[in-house]
Amino acid sequence: MAGPLEQFEIKRLVNLPVGNLDLSFTNSSLWMVIAVVASTFLLVYGMRGRALVPGRVQSIAELLYEFVAEMVRDNAGPQARKFFPFIFSLFIFVLFGNVLGLIPGSFTFTSHIIVTFAMALFVFVVVTVVAFVKHGLHFFHFFLPHGTPLWLAPLIVPIELISYFVRPISLSIRLFANMLAGHTMMKVFAGFTVSMVAAGGGMAAVGMLPVLLNVALFALEFLVAGIQAYIFALLSCVYLRDALEMH
Repeated sequence: MAGPLEQFEIKRLVNLPVGNLDLSFTNSSLWMVIAVVASTFLLVYGMRGRALVPGRVQSIAELLYEFVAEMVRDNAGPQARKFFPFIFSLFIFVLFGNVLGLIPGSFTFTSHIIVTFAMALFVFVVVTVVAFVKHGLHFFHFFLPHGTPLWLAPLIVPIELISYFVRPISLSIRLFANMLAGHTMMKVFAGFTVSMVAAGGGMAAVGMLPVLLNVALFALEFLVAGIQAYIFALLSCVYLRDALEMH
């Protein structure tokens, strides 16, 4: 039986060495493409009819749209409306990456720190650029809140700087760690189920309890997949609001 960590192994599907760079198309790349195609299909197909009484697919597309729109409005402020496509794309990509990873035989690319850190770093760069474009050099006042006594500056400024630059690290680790731990736990308990059934001579009653536990774990992991996509987008909104409104 495969170990619980073998499901996270990166495998080359198409070898593409370019000089000293390895640009190979991997299983991670494949499931990123599948996530983009599946989400695009859902949104385009769901909204192509624009029926007055929406069907199931249109209802899902509209629900996702309204959910993210409300998130941006409540957590990033009215100034952030023009950044809705950015937040919506982040949320959908992470959501589909998490959910598709629950399919047996698939690959969860959000369980790799390099992927989540790349997304978090992109959010960090976008937010920082927005802050400089809107506020110019006044953005540096973000690291010394208004009204702070100057004698506290040597203490406050380093704390604020560390807090600001640690954002992409904390944002990426939160998503990566939750997906890695959840999938590992599911694999371990699935192995226990197989072992117990085998030890019981194939009796269904012997494996019923661990099977029910696995179902509960799958439901929990499905919930975590949605929650982690929400948290990733929510924190991106909070960072965006900081960049737009400062302290």
